[in-house]
This record gives sequence, C-alpha cells and structure tokens, in this order.
Amino acid sequence: MNFTNFKRARIVRSGWLEEGGRRLDCNPYMSGALEARDTVRKLTARKDPLHSLTSGHAGGIYNGPMFKRNYVESPKYGVPFISSGSMLLADLSTLPLLRKKDAESSRLAYLRLQSGTTLISCSGTIGRMTYVRPDMEGIWSSQDVLKVVPDPARIPEGYLYAFLTSRYGVPLVVAGTYGAIIQHIEPEHIANLDVPRFSEAEEREIHSKVVLAAELRGRAAENLQVVTKEFDELFPDLDLQERPNLSVASVRAEELRLRMDAEYHNPRAVRIRGTLSLAPHSSVDAWCDNIFLPGIFKRIHVDGAEFAAPYFTGYSLYWNEPEPKGYLSKATKLFDQVSLKEGMILVQAFGQEGGLTGRPVWVGRHLNNATTTHMLVRLIVQDRNKAAYLYGFLNSLLAYRQIACLTYGGSIPHFDVAGIKTVLIPRLAPEKEAEIARKVLSAVAARDEALQLELDAREIVESLIQGVK
Repeated sequence: MNFTNFKRARIVRSGWLEEGGRRLDCNPYMSGALEARDTVRKLTARKDPLHSLTSGHAGGIYNGPMFKRNYVESPKYGVPFISSGSMLLADLSTLPLLRKKDAESSRLAYLRLQSGTTLISCSGTIGRMTYVRPDMEGIWSSQDVLKVVPDPARIPEGYLYAFLTSRYGVPLVVAGTYGAIIQHIEPEHIANLDVPRFSEAEEREIHSKVVLAAELRGRAAENLQVVTKEFDELFPDLDLQERPNLSVASVRAEELRLRMDAEYHNPRAVRIRGTLSLAPHSSVDAWCDNIFLPGIFKRIHVDGAEFAAPYFTGYSLYWNEPEPKGYLSKATKLFDQVSLKEGMILVQAFGQEGGLTGRPVWVGRHLNNATTTHMLVRLIVQDRNKAAYLYGFLNSLLAYRQIACLTYGGSIPHFDVAGIKTVLIPRLAPEKEAEIARKVLSAVAARDEALQLELDAREIVESLIQGVK
C-alpha cells in the first residue's frame, strides 16, 4: 500500500518543513496553503503584504479582547452583536443585543463594524468570511471575528475581499491555524500574506461587483424588514416585541385534550391565535398545495457531483452563501423528498429555543436541485406570488410567536407537520397582498443576484492569478 491509497494523502516538500520552522502538524500542508503561496509568488504581478494595505485600529487587522457578554432585550439599551457564526447569516434582524453601555466603552468601542471591512472567523471553524455592508454599520463583533479594514487609498475593498475568499486566498488565511481542541488564528498570522496586484481597471471591476452585491443584500434586507413590520403592526395590542419573563394563566380542561405542555398554551400565543381568528385569515394548511417533513434517512455521501447533488446542513441554508457539506448520492433513500426546488419554502423544525427553529428559508436559484437534511418542513405553493406572501409572513414575529409554541420534546425540541398547518395567516386587501409579494420577490431575486456577483468577482480574481484573463 502506498500513499495514493489514501484519499487525503499529500507529498510535503522538505523545504516547506524548513520554512515552517519544522512544524509537523498537518494544517499548513493539507490546506493547500503552500501550493497557493507558491502560485502567488510565481506571478509576475506586484505583491503587497496585507498589513501594508490596511488602516485603522491596530493597523487595520485585529479581533478583540475576551469579555463578559451582557445581553439585553430592548434596542434602547443594546446594540446588535455578531459572532463568527451569525456573521454569515443573510437575515441579521434576529441578532442578540449587547448592552450598549459595554459596547460603547473605551474597551470595546472599536469593535463597531464599518462598511468595506472583511470579517474572518478566527476561532473554531477558521477562514469563513463575509463583507460588511453599509446596513451592517452599528453592529458590534465578538473577539472570535478577525477584522481586516482596507485602506481605500491603497486597495479597493471589494477586490481585497474577493481575493481573500478565492481558492488562493482562503488557504493562505487558514495556514496559520493553531490549537488542538479549539483552533485559532491571530492578526499576526495573516499580516504578511501576499496580495497580488493587477491593473486599476481590473481591480475596480472586481470591486464594483462586490460592492453591488453588498448593496443588493442591503436592499433585500430592507425590503423584508418593511414586510415583516407591516405584518407585526397589524395588531399593535399584541406586544409582539416584548418578551415576558414569566407567564401565568389558567387553561380550561377541554383545551388540554390536544396538548398538555405549558408552552403550547402560552398566553401570548393564545392571544395571537384568538386575534387572528377574528380577522380575515387563512391557515398554512389551506394556503399551501403540499406540506411535508421528510423521513429519517441514511445519508450516502460521495466524492463528486456525478450521480449526486450538493448536500447542505440546515444551518448553512441561512447564510448569504450556503456552503455544501458534500455530495449526496442519488441512490440515497428518500433522495426525492430531500431535494430542493426553486420557490420552495423551508422552516427549521428541530433545534433549541431561541435558535433557528421556526425561521424560514426561501430556496433560490443557487439551491435549486440541491439537497438538505430532513429536519426542515417543506412548504410548497405553486403560485409564486402566494409563496412570496407566505415567506414574507413567516419572517414576521406574528408567525414566529405562533410557531415557537408548537415545539415539544426534551433533548431536541421540534414541531411536526400537523402543528405548522394550524398557523394562521392574516388576509389583506388583494392589492396589498400583491404589493407584499412584489417586495419579497424583489428581495429574494436580489439575494440570488448578489451571490452570483460575488462568485463572478472571485472567478475573475482566480482567472487573473492563473493568467487566463
């Protein structure tokens, strides 16, 4: 048996060991970092060290101190707070609120995000990145998020982001990873990373695509926030924003025949259902053409895309750029049930309270024909406008408060198809429903276009490095 019998075996040059101070752990050699570094070094184009292209706090490459996180419920006393996981989310409206007094202190004030910054996860799963949009200003970040703040006088921000997220940039970023249990990188590990420079026109072209993608994502977020606000303000007496610490109520014996768990009889959820039932409404069951939750199945993962489809975990579907875990063989039992189709709505059915349970996902064109876990309820509406109206509603607190009380189970709370079918949807004037559908369709189309623009920008960078363009 030789090394070719092992799927991830790789030859390591002795010179690489010398350059790395005889470092013998696998990360620097298995990530492709050294091959990427050698490719960049061989370019005839100018290369600038990353630290020479940044500016701001600590030279423009920094994370932050460890600190106690004091969370609050009211936006009046808090600021949105992002972590290395939540920074990837397409919808940032559900971020927790860090106490404003702490955030604005001299110790943490510099952790406030500014547009054009590249965020890099630097603890746990290393090297995931996102670009800070203008609508993200005013959000604070955790110490697990490494900030790279470009100096626009030295390099276009969008170009730097596209390079760092390319198949040459990512390996260079993760090369400095250290730690056995929880892995980390620090600012000094990427400070001297070589950034290839091309003509001003080429860098500006790449930059413009990334910036336009950021604008589209901001516009999509704004449209969806307008829609959810319209739903949540239909019944102002319901106090949907408030989260009471303790609820006490009496329940008639006949109401316990269906469910006996306390959360289902949450007074606010009962009040929401009662209020909606007195106004024009429909149920999710009546609105959808099909609703189902796939059965549990054994996953058959394969190495390539032939006779398979990309497989996504439930969590990654909520990201700006969902990342496939691998490929699921078409020979997998229930493959058709876990396949996704554009326009389908998914709702996370399993998870802990306060997480993604009850949150919706719109299947855009980049997820069409992909596959995902069985832990999301599939809502299928053939009429695209009706599907958009439903998705807009499911993003609202009016929907979430109804769904959150449906979960049951000890270790992993979850809800079933029968439960979500009972959720009530307010009916509005036909022209108002059509307006909401247009806003939602505009938002999901903008997200699709934004992702394609980022992919195109990355492809141009890679082509330039390869010398194809």
